[in-house]
Amino acid sequence: MCGIVGAHTRGGSVVASLIQGLKTLEYRGYDSAGVGVVHGGQIEVRKRAGRLAELEGALASDPLPGAPIGIGHTRWATHGEPTDQNAHPHVDPDGRLALVHNGVIENYLELRRELMAEGAVFLSETDTEVLAHLIGRQLAQGDTPLAALQASLARVEGYYAIALLVNGAEPQLLCARHGPPLCVGMSADGAWLGSDVLALLPHTREIQYLEDGDVAELAVDGIKIVDGRGRAVERPVRTIEWNAESAEKGGYEHYMLKEIHEQPDVLARTLEGRLRPDTGDVDLGGEGWEDSDLANVERVQVVACGTALHAGYIARYMIEGLAGVPVDIDFASEFRYRDPRLVKNTMALAISQSGETADTLAALRLARDLGARPTSICNVVGSTVMRESSATLLTEAGPEIGVASTKAFVAQVVAAYLLALRMGRANGRISREQGREMIEELKRLRARMETVLAPEAVEHIRELADRHRNVKGFFFLGRGINFPIALEGALKLKEISYMHAEGYPAGEMKHGPIALIEPDLTTVVVNSIGGVSEKSRSNIEQVKARGGRVIAVGSDRQSHEIAEEAVVVPESSEWLSPVLNVIPLQLLAYHIADLRGCDIDKPRNLAKSVTVE
Repeated sequence: MCGIVGAHTRGGSVVASLIQGLKTLEYRGYDSAGVGVVHGGQIEVRKRAGRLAELEGALASDPLPGAPIGIGHTRWATHGEPTDQNAHPHVDPDGRLALVHNGVIENYLELRRELMAEGAVFLSETDTEVLAHLIGRQLAQGDTPLAALQASLARVEGYYAIALLVNGAEPQLLCARHGPPLCVGMSADGAWLGSDVLALLPHTREIQYLEDGDVAELAVDGIKIVDGRGRAVERPVRTIEWNAESAEKGGYEHYMLKEIHEQPDVLARTLEGRLRPDTGDVDLGGEGWEDSDLANVERVQVVACGTALHAGYIARYMIEGLAGVPVDIDFASEFRYRDPRLVKNTMALAISQSGETADTLAALRLARDLGARPTSICNVVGSTVMRESSATLLTEAGPEIGVASTKAFVAQVVAAYLLALRMGRANGRISREQGREMIEELKRLRARMETVLAPEAVEHIRELADRHRNVKGFFFLGRGINFPIALEGALKLKEISYMHAEGYPAGEMKHGPIALIEPDLTTVVVNSIGGVSEKSRSNIEQVKARGGRVIAVGSDRQSHEIAEEAVVVPESSEWLSPVLNVIPLQLLAYHIADLRGCDIDKPRNLAKSVTVE
């Protein structure tokens, strides 16, 4: 996920404001940064690989001319290494435009070949430069900037938020959105755009959030928005009012909500520096993850508690299904008090956010004493679990303040996927080409997460929460790799709203729980496109036949058609679908708790890290 900013003001220079906006958004990516302006009839660009400080240094030695219109970008690399050439903005060959982009153009290779056949020369490895060439070609044919942008986006498959700077007698600034968030706002000085409202707050608190398919033209006297059909539309203006305490939460009302919205960033940090597309492999960092350490693992024993246990269940599906290694999983508190038997060459895998969870630590020690090799997935450098593991896969969730874990869970699931890939490459179960495909799916995940967290998607879930906040209770059902997401959805709701909720494997519903179905019990069915989607649809019909109300969550459109209500999630690899499907369930729990007046960040009777038995 990258950060983009833009401004069209009445006068003066926007460069300092663009840099300030990029500082606010640097959490979204810090592989490279760049800014571009129109001055004296020319596009002027400065961009550098590395942190934003590198760009600031370049501007100090080679300043951009003062200009009232410009764009900026801070990058998280997807296509092409972090280099000056791959940094944004990108320009077309004739200097008609500069473009910044957040997202992924999935058919960029096809478009690139088409343009190269026409004689186009590319200066970068990015997918974004393809779009710059497409728009430039349309401008050369006489299209207006708006028409050129719309025609070019019609050729694109994927997800994007873009800002487009067009040279001319009257330079123009446009932006468009399909997936990743983008907001715009007016001030007395002009118009502003950004990936996050935080970048706009120094200039205006009156914000409009673009919806999928929208294209906006920003001028000093107003912002014009057209939808995907080219019709002029008005998006609601929202006034942002935050006090000092809220600012400490990044502008969010609660830490939990902030941490839910941080999850695309968590994905980026957990993946940073680990992907090796050339070999179809990953580097997990630190010692203990080499082929020699993993090739002979005969079994994995997972021990964890609470939300981390649910991540462990998903890890079991991934490690068994992708790496072909059998996996056992236990509540850490149960493992330590039974008389477990571990086979030779067992890897004990402890999963813990804090690395200090008492039962998990004790279970890891017991497994070590029984001859297993202790390893861990953990979020805290120097924690006890990390110190007592021979190898640790560190997540990069950052401090998690909310007691109900959200972003740490997503980091653990992503880490489990990386581990399964590494194990499969080590033991030969996953080929180089298969590994490359798995990495490509990871690269697409970030933009899809942002789609689930888009303002209109969040508002839809809040409306669902309002309609269901006073029901008798909830069932959460899932199959396969999304069964643990049903468990996690139920846990989140119990933790912060104090409502009764149960998670079940959907195939077990007929073995008892179906007796509880009634109109006042809401059933949430998690169902993404995959090998068991048809079976889950059958569960929806069974609940409906007994008068139950169903909310379908996932990418399976047929489930949405037969359920009373639905939350649409972008399609992805089935292995990664839990990362997308859990977000609506986190938001549903959050909004139900908020509407019920619960203390979300400090739910009763709970502590963040259970360091005693």
